[in-house]
Amino acid sequence: MRELTRDDARAAVRGGGVLACGGGGWKHHGELMGEMATGINRPVLASIDELPEDTMVATVTAIGAPASRDWEIRPVDYVHALQTLIEHTGVKIGAVMTAQNGYSTTLNGWIQSSMLGVKVLDAAGDVRAHPTGKLGSLGLEEREGYVSTQVVSGGNRELHGHFRSINEGRINTCDDVLRDISVRTGGFIAAARNPVELGWVRDNAAHGAISLAIDLGHAMIEADRGDGLVETVARRLGGTLLDRGPLRIERGLETFGGWDRGTFRVGDHSIAYLNEYMTVDRAGERVATYPDTIVLVDVEAGEGVAVKDVGEGGRDTALIVVPASRLPVSSSAIDRTGLAECEQIMGVEFLGHLDPRLEGGSNGYVGV
Repeated sequence: MRELTRDDARAAVRGGGVLACGGGGWKHHGELMGEMATGINRPVLASIDELPEDTMVATVTAIGAPASRDWEIRPVDYVHALQTLIEHTGVKIGAVMTAQNGYSTTLNGWIQSSMLGVKVLDAAGDVRAHPTGKLGSLGLEEREGYVSTQVVSGGNRELHGHFRSINEGRINTCDDVLRDISVRTGGFIAAARNPVELGWVRDNAAHGAISLAIDLGHAMIEADRGDGLVETVARRLGGTLLDRGPLRIERGLETFGGWDRGTFRVGDHSIAYLNEYMTVDRAGERVATYPDTIVLVDVEAGEGVAVKDVGEGGRDTALIVVPASRLPVSSSAIDRTGLAECEQIMGVEFLGHLDPRLEGGSNGYVGV
């Protein structure tokens, strides 16, 4: 176990912004949460083998579309959601984990650790960011008899007041309801959900995901920007630089139903996104498909490109793709039900491109 510092928080934002794959929250929100969490106290990061076997784990995250104009999440919302989950279920939560990496989502759980004493588990529901809750739910939708409990708290106070909701049922149904709530409360809302045994997390999570983001971020800070940073990101993640050039908007952003959707182009490659970068095509042929990690790096700024920040485009951008087998894999990232939903929403194929060798959980990390 180790205490997380402000330097770690800055690195987590920087590295998380690459693994955000275009989504994963907001840079300024991640910086705020990191500064606050490490200023109030010191969050504690723990690997799964450092926790007692009877530890119960909850997933903490935020739900919505990053490009929404009226979103509001206050730090207390994350804490309130977890407190409500503990009170409602009567489950003593010993550790929390994020559903995914991202600019702010890599730091999910840090303020809860500072204020409530729970550990931050060095694992995630997905090593990269993804658009639907199902893709980060650790395969619990397939667990017979499991009843999901999901709490959301927050919302835009000026427009809607404070909102809290406790939801119980099947994971897929609860996920759909929570996304609708996020839309109705301003676009984003804090969540705590799905208490589960440590053993289930061991078998299904993407392990080492938080350390990966922090270590990547430290390396990026040292590299700063330019060609050296692009090389650092590709080397650290075991990825390939596919293309580089001005970032173009091929199909403009549309926000609907809690999702941001559109297509970018870098050189000869088209990158389609649903909150996050999901596919890469070249001349009509598929080059990369979620759960591959698809990264756009702003070469001049030295950081990952967020969908919501592109504006008119045109900046020098590097397209890096990391095969899913090179990084930690979770069961939910390769869940066929979750992938089928993405097919339905986007109208493109995912299942036919899924690597059959991938396994989630502690056996899923092939490595570089």
